[in-house]
Amino acid sequence: MLQFQNFKKSYGNYPALKVEDLRLEAGIYWIKGVNGSGKSTLLKSIAGILAFDGDILLADHISIKKQPVPYRKLVNFAEAEPVFPDFLTGTEMIALFADAKDAPTGQQDHYIKSMGMQSFVDRPVGTYSSGMMKKISLLLAFLGKPKLILLDEPLITIDTASLAILNNWIREKHEQEGTSFLLSSHQILEDGSLPVSGELLVEDQTLKFIS
Repeated sequence: MLQFQNFKKSYGNYPALKVEDLRLEAGIYWIKGVNGSGKSTLLKSIAGILAFDGDILLADHISIKKQPVPYRKLVNFAEAEPVFPDFLTGTEMIALFADAKDAPTGQQDHYIKSMGMQSFVDRPVGTYSSGMMKKISLLLAFLGKPKLILLDEPLITIDTASLAILNNWIREKHEQEGTSFLLSSHQILEDGSLPVSGELLVEDQTLKFIS
């Protein structure tokens, strides 16, 4: 599903993260690590937001370096603390992302209804609370037909009921469409809440498969 080839990310002369050779099969993976360990750097690199040395392959052959457009069509990302243009409404943001990701018509309706976003989705995002912003960000990450969805700190700024709904989204997307997930957090995942395929640890500027 995802393969790192001599991956190295540095900030100036500071080596932030290094993954010489690691292959992950399709599944749901929980990325663990303390604050500042490099979890967000890893996910932003996989999403194509940060430049790095080496390469990352999706589905064995789609290179982020050699086929950046097809790669980005298949990889969606929700940031830990999303920021969007204040003047756009949630509906407008959804339309932009749906177009970019070739999402099926009306795909967003299921997510809007199940997460209870009807009351604010038509408002400018500049009026949103952090919880509302988080919900829109998560919805955007599920649009289209991604092979991989990256969720950075999905447990923060979200209430317990919404987290249960998010877990249902993840299970549905994985079971019905075969979508893989990488979820990062410094918090502990509740046992049994998701069918986790394995855990990864970001520590000492490296990424390790631990289970």
